[in-house]
Amino acid sequence: MIALLWNPDNVAAGERYIRFMQEAARAKGIQLPVLKAGTEGEIDTAFASLSQLQVRGLVVEADAFFISRREQLVGLASRYAVPASYEGRMFTAIGGLISYGIDNAAVGRQAGVYAGRILKGAKPADLPVQQPTTFELVINLKTAKMLSLTIPQLILARADEVIE
Repeated sequence: MIALLWNPDNVAAGERYIRFMQEAARAKGIQLPVLKAGTEGEIDTAFASLSQLQVRGLVVEADAFFISRREQLVGLASRYAVPASYEGRMFTAIGGLISYGIDNAAVGRQAGVYAGRILKGAKPADLPVQQPTTFELVINLKTAKMLSLTIPQLILARADEVIE
């Protein structure tokens, strides 16, 4: 069983996000309990409940609060020996197992291009809305080894970065 760690204070994600994730899990025949955590203490409580729920993996929602608590999250995943996936390389760089998310450097470059265009006189309302087009898969093999996991070569070959 895989669990989803979700911040109930994240209005942008909301119940719609949870329904989407649960539908995807159901399609794969996987149960997906949702663990809510909007404070440091609730994060601790959520991790403490993993063994009771017999959770074998954790997906951490993309959320600013979780980014600010990344050391706590990665530390607890290690302590409870639960494989966890995160939204960005800032988690795998400090010991998280795997991350998949937007390439923040590419987003930053695009923001710089738009800032330059605005400074040269372009009206912000005239600039097209952009969405991220580059995503990164980062795998931490040191963490995989600690969890006694073998990452398939096909996944490693698709990774943008492998931390050894």
